[in-house]
Amino acid sequence: MKKLLFVLVLVMGALVVNAQRTPVKVADLQKAITDNITKDYVGFTVKDATQVVENNVVTFEVVVTKGTTHETLLYDKDGKFLKKLTVKAGTVKPATKPPTKNK
Repeated sequence: MKKLLFVLVLVMGALVVNAQRTPVKVADLQKAITDNITKDYVGFTVKDATQVVENNVVTFEVVVTKGTTHETLLYDKDGKFLKKLTVKAGTVKPATKPPTKNK
């Protein structure tokens, strides 16, 4: 059991080291990215942007919002739209805290 836990820790460490995520200011996003959002996502605003370097490949994950709608968009290093990312089950944190137990 200890060996299994050790292997899992090593694998998780390799995954963390493999992908580097750096926040990007909205004002620092490439013009091609902001132009695409303005054109294809009318009424949406950029909430968050992250530069991801994985296996020496640079991409940008940009979260845009409109009301209660949130979309995560993926762009390459040149600002070319690649795809809309889907949210995997269990990766989104609940909006509210679970009820606390009274002591």
